[in-house]
Amino acid sequence: MTEAPEAPAGPHDPGLVEPGSGGGLGEVFRRRYLLKLIVRRELRARYQGSLLGLGWSYVRPAAHFAVFFFVAGIFLGMSEHIEHFPIFMFSALVLVSFFNETLINTTHSVVGNAPLVRKVYLPRELFPAASLLVSCVHLLPGVAIVLTVAVAWGWTPSAAAIGSALLGFTLVAVLGMGLGLICSALHVFYRDTDKVVDITTLFVTWSVPMIYPWTMVRDTLPAWALDLYLANPMAVGVMLFERAFWWPTTDGTFEFPAHLTRDALVLLVLAVLLLGAGQFVFSRLQRRFAEEL
Repeated sequence: MTEAPEAPAGPHDPGLVEPGSGGGLGEVFRRRYLLKLIVRRELRARYQGSLLGLGWSYVRPAAHFAVFFFVAGIFLGMSEHIEHFPIFMFSALVLVSFFNETLINTTHSVVGNAPLVRKVYLPRELFPAASLLVSCVHLLPGVAIVLTVAVAWGWTPSAAAIGSALLGFTLVAVLGMGLGLICSALHVFYRDTDKVVDITTLFVTWSVPMIYPWTMVRDTLPAWALDLYLANPMAVGVMLFERAFWWPTTDGTFEFPAHLTRDALVLLVLAVLLLGAGQFVFSRLQRRFAEEL
């Protein structure tokens, strides 16, 4: 007696995945090997034919620091008003650069991988997630430079400093990923999204206390405007990095905003909600990625 042929898998078979659907960011974590391959490919493509390779991740922050330091520190005289101004500025600069790079690269991540999106099914969230990890790779040299200078000026590790640094990084990373998911999906349909992102990163650079202390804002703006300024998660993240790396090297008289840690935790919760909203928008729009690309 011959066996009956197996029935073809139905549309609701758990082994099949409908194109354009998936497990979202959770699926990215389950496919860590794929994520690793994409990160490695992005790093190789970025530095292909380069003499310095990853060494450029040291040159770029050093060049940015030199420009801002000479303009703000020397020409505008901020070095005379802020103790250890170089580390004050650089500790903020590395975090701002991380956010800007994350937002720009995640925005281009899906369009930049159009051949893979059209031909192969894989969780499309892999591309923004890979861009975030590449930005993390570029962040490490900047943090290493900050730590080296801070230690030279008397910085010693403490629970408060390490906690501030981790909280500031987490806040900015979650914010960048949430916005990146939204912008990368919109960029597939509206190619001028990257122009809006470029303008946004310009505002971010000057809307945080990087070349000036937050106290200048407090002494200049009315109370409602100051509250709005301190509601900026990037400003809070920058001050956390300054509290982690710069403040321990000073005489300790500088005052940060009251309840900085509490406000950062509240903003982190909001950033997580934004990440969820970004995942929702991305999952709804990704069903049309292949046809649009």
